[in-house]
Amino acid sequence: MSEPQPIHLSDYRPPAYRVTHTELTFDLDPAATRVKARLHLERHPEREAGELWLDGEALTLTSIAVDGQALAEDEYEVSADGLRIKRLPDACLLDTEVEIAPKDNTALAGLYQSGGMFCTQCEAEGFRRITYYPDRPDVMATFSTTVIGDAGREPVLLSNGNPVEKGELPNGRHFVTWDDPHPKPCYLFALVAGDLSKVEDAFTTMSGRHVTLQIWVEAENLDKTDHAMASLKRAMRWDEEAYGREYDLDLFMIVAVNDFNMGAMENKGLNIFNSAAVLTHPNTATDAAFQRVEGIVAHEYFHNWSGNRVTCRDWFQLSLKEGFTVFRDQTFSAEVNSAPVKRIEEVSFFRTAQFAEDAGPTAHPVRPDSYIEIGNFYTLTIYEKGAEIVRMLANLVGEETFRRGSDLYFSRFDGQAVTIEDFVACMAEVSGLDPTQFLRWYSQAGTPEIDAFGEYDYANGAYRLILRQRTPATPGQPDKQALHIPIRLGLVGTKSGRDLRLTLDGEDLGRDAVIHLREDEQEFLFTDVEEAPVPSLLRGFSAPVKLSFPYSREDLAFLMAHDSDGFNRWDAGQRLTLLALDDLIAAHRNGVEKVMDARVVEAFRVLLAENTDDKAVLAEMLSLPSEAYIAEQQPLVDVDAIFAARTFVKQSLAQELRDEFMAIYRANQSDAEYAPTPEQIGERALKNVALSYLISIEDEEAVALAQAQFEADHNMTDVRHALTLLVHSSRADLADPALRAFGQKWSHDPLVMDQWFSLQVTRPQSDALDRVRYLMEHPAFSLKNPNKVRALIGAFAGQNRVNFHRLDGEGYRLLADVVIELNRLNPEIAARIVTPLTRWQRFDEARQELMKSELERIRQEPLSPNVYEIVHKALA
Repeated sequence: MSEPQPIHLSDYRPPAYRVTHTELTFDLDPAATRVKARLHLERHPEREAGELWLDGEALTLTSIAVDGQALAEDEYEVSADGLRIKRLPDACLLDTEVEIAPKDNTALAGLYQSGGMFCTQCEAEGFRRITYYPDRPDVMATFSTTVIGDAGREPVLLSNGNPVEKGELPNGRHFVTWDDPHPKPCYLFALVAGDLSKVEDAFTTMSGRHVTLQIWVEAENLDKTDHAMASLKRAMRWDEEAYGREYDLDLFMIVAVNDFNMGAMENKGLNIFNSAAVLTHPNTATDAAFQRVEGIVAHEYFHNWSGNRVTCRDWFQLSLKEGFTVFRDQTFSAEVNSAPVKRIEEVSFFRTAQFAEDAGPTAHPVRPDSYIEIGNFYTLTIYEKGAEIVRMLANLVGEETFRRGSDLYFSRFDGQAVTIEDFVACMAEVSGLDPTQFLRWYSQAGTPEIDAFGEYDYANGAYRLILRQRTPATPGQPDKQALHIPIRLGLVGTKSGRDLRLTLDGEDLGRDAVIHLREDEQEFLFTDVEEAPVPSLLRGFSAPVKLSFPYSREDLAFLMAHDSDGFNRWDAGQRLTLLALDDLIAAHRNGVEKVMDARVVEAFRVLLAENTDDKAVLAEMLSLPSEAYIAEQQPLVDVDAIFAARTFVKQSLAQELRDEFMAIYRANQSDAEYAPTPEQIGERALKNVALSYLISIEDEEAVALAQAQFEADHNMTDVRHALTLLVHSSRADLADPALRAFGQKWSHDPLVMDQWFSLQVTRPQSDALDRVRYLMEHPAFSLKNPNKVRALIGAFAGQNRVNFHRLDGEGYRLLADVVIELNRLNPEIAARIVTPLTRWQRFDEARQELMKSELERIRQEPLSPNVYEIVHKALA
């Protein structure tokens, strides 16, 4: 393959021609689907008439005509990446017919087959694998689609919009025509055809319109759709109440697909979901899966406005729709679940994974300056950091003003493809905010770091807070500018244990306020502070930054007990535990005896004695920082020392607080019928955290409880947790029979088998790599299925750090072998799964050389643009 070339934001030009209406006809056949396209074209007013470029990949052109006249061979050129038409009038009709082979499409982009079912994935640039088209988001057209299929093999024929005609055809075939009246870019096109069954419900909008809701699945999965349907209806009602956004078609459909690169896709009126993101049942899905489905269903539905009705001008603006919509789904999930727990979960993941992305070779701004393959920019930076920026903006202007700004944005740009500046300008217009400095968040890569220092003036009752900001250099951006960083804070009195009133520059800000850091260094003097405080900084994680403050361990234990902000209480516990872990990591490296910090033990003892209604928060506070998060705090990652230190802390707490953990477990056992309610989820989480501690010391009573919990088979949350604890222990006499029984019972269910794969390859024992190789040959595994790859290879490389980073380099070699094979089958998944190898600079010299060697081996292959971009950046 030729060396891929970057695409630059600075090179953006509007399209030469607009497509006002698109007519498609699909004559489905696994080996030879024929696609007829009629494009109603008109010249863009900013461009001159003449040449037209249409994107296209893996297409066989069979006919082409303009205004009904077939083109001569010298009037167009076909290449591997598209079609060039040399002369066109200002307005015309372009007809093309192509042939494609869905059954051979292992990349799962464009039109492909999944288990005999036809389906599409067009975001970001998959439509060019369906027909010749200006495959860019700023070309928006209404669509009319006719799907023709075999009535026996494909009784269900779906596409975007509303069905307007259907009928029978000769030779056992039939058709359905769909009309989508809302202009959309081709990345939102969707088609599904196969033998599917549906569950149907209805929703009445705030204006009284009736909307039919359908979820299409394989017949055996009909009993796994209730939660998704209920989540959809909650999301529709919430979007009306929170944003005033009403659904705009007569029909809304979701389809579950087993082979899918993403979680789900917001195609207009026909959302295509990875089956893992829609199917749930208490016997097969965990609490986390129920909550994930609820969040993804909401996310894709919310895209109907933040992404579909108003979309992005170009792919550099991807966070315009994704960051905003992630913020919307996070807000929704916080309101229907435990808000503190949702924030803890979001930030815990963000600080582990997105901070690592910012610190790695593929670091990029939320709006990148260039890319080689847009599929590589569906990243945590675009989605999660983009959401944090929207959250900051919402907090800066206030809830009511943010709603007015979003109303203005949706009304002003309805039916248009716009930019991040357009969104921020609407917020600035309604609030008076000067967005100039704030917009740097979108263009500047890296994680800002804040050094904070505080001093209490006993004589004058004042507290002086000094904040200094800096952002480390990232690839292509050595110099950084100061950002506008909102810091939410409180001052917690050391005598009273309560938030003190905040007076700044003579203004009473209440007991919880936001201060604004805009300079490289700023000083804030709070007056009338009646007692010495401990500052509670960055409450609710009010900005996506790393904060350093010289808290003593006593300060952190105090905040754990007294901070009124649930997130900061949790964070204080994490910080306290990290300080103890730092000592233990150093002890392990130096070969000296490990000693547990008694202050951590006492802090956990206080937590375990707490009488709280929000058991999910308590479960989070009792959970230790992950190995990945601990690694992010270390200048050099020592996987063995981190594993040893974390294991020591867990076992020490279990030994010291054995009776307390056992009491927690027993107090939260329940035989109540399963329900994914916040209360039940909290009980299960707390019970299972306690059991995890007890199993770490292989307490015989706890082992028996884990075995009993597995055998009770009450719900998948408890069953999977118990099985994981047994498999990750040294009790092979209990683990092996349980694994066999679980595998045999669920061999027919692909999603449950994915769980079975993951829990085995994440075990800390040294045989984990051998298990990966063995399970890759299992009949339920396939490299062609992204869910399987993530469950087996992704879980091993991403979650089993002590075995993936073996000093013999065999973990790295296995991942490189898989990446090379996937590069040929599915480049998008190959590029995503190679990430653990790209962080080689964080490790010791021996591991660095081993990881680089495998990256070099990958680089010698004929690479797709997806993998080429990632590997070359990693080795730059």
